[in-house]
Amino acid sequence: MSAPLDGVKVVDLATLFAGPLAAAFLGDFGADVIKVEHPAKPDPSRGHGPAKDGVGLWWKVLGRNKRTVTLNLSDPDGAALLLRLLADADVLVENFRPGTLERWGLGPAELHAVNPRLVITRISGFGQVGPYSRRPGFGTLAEAMSGFAAATGEPDGPPTLPPFGLADSVSALAAAYAVMLALRARDTTGTGQVVDLAIIEPILAMLGPQITWYDQLGYLQPRLGNRSNNNAPRNTYRCADGRWVAVSTSAQSIAERVLRLVGRPELIDEPWFATGSGRAAHADELDAAVSAWVAQRDRDEVVAAFEEAQAAVAPVYDVRGILADPQYAALGTVRSVPDEELGEVRMQNVPFRLADTPGEIRHAGRRHGQDTDAVFGALGLSADELAELRERGVL
Repeated sequence: MSAPLDGVKVVDLATLFAGPLAAAFLGDFGADVIKVEHPAKPDPSRGHGPAKDGVGLWWKVLGRNKRTVTLNLSDPDGAALLLRLLADADVLVENFRPGTLERWGLGPAELHAVNPRLVITRISGFGQVGPYSRRPGFGTLAEAMSGFAAATGEPDGPPTLPPFGLADSVSALAAAYAVMLALRARDTTGTGQVVDLAIIEPILAMLGPQITWYDQLGYLQPRLGNRSNNNAPRNTYRCADGRWVAVSTSAQSIAERVLRLVGRPELIDEPWFATGSGRAAHADELDAAVSAWVAQRDRDEVVAAFEEAQAAVAPVYDVRGILADPQYAALGTVRSVPDEELGEVRMQNVPFRLADTPGEIRHAGRRHGQDTDAVFGALGLSADELAELRERGVL
């Protein structure tokens, strides 16, 4: 069975983390992704986080389904080799600081002169234009500038950043989407184009109507902890066994079921209970009702009772709960991936299922430069030429 992106060649020049993850999403559905790293400076994700026997585990996820080569793009011979590699490519993904590729003679004009059909995907902290464009940019800065941190955390606490690459991950999904749009447009026009993605923007797009609220009402989203200013009860609650559940009542009918379940049906008749904002204004009272009921029962009993009442609840998991959960098992959310260094490694599967052309993780991240000779040999370089370029630090 063919994959949706069979025959699509992607060259991944990016590091940390949005660009490489976007390329991985494309590889999950059949694209031939060639990961280019500096000969002496591998992708820093190889050294991020825990390692096993000296093998970085984050890279195993981020580098999945990619062939790996080394190439020094700042060397004129390295730049020339990249142009040869891109001559029949469909997509380039890069996240250098704006102006870097141009300095090496690898800007969009030069790339499109070699391959007019190339989709050039440029991911940077602040975009290719504007007063901040040349600043170093990371997802943490986007989480701060987007309004996410300002709206996250306890009301009397500091702005809160996520403990993982949230803005980078959202940007990766947006970049993969942008690439597909650009490839679809190429079907009509016959030519590629430049995708300019600033990491500060996709996460802002995910934060709902905050700009419109402020524009029309002067309203600023406050920090509410686990609560919502749109509905209540909505929070995390501690069970008798010390474990936690999360409850959501975005729908009026769900809110009514929850209050009946916890033995407080009289609150449903209050005038303020009829709207989400009215319930949010009485969150203290509603939280007290739910938390008192939950605190008397173990988590499994709470979840079972909510399920029987058709009310919305979920256990608060760490990774151990995820791996043991039957719903994730039924979806195939986690899979074991073959790996030459670790034997097998479990990781998240592709994030959705296509009925006829499903994605697949064929292998985990490969060793630094593992496919250099095969990839550049296919361009016509002899073994002697490869050895000479490697000696000079080009490969």
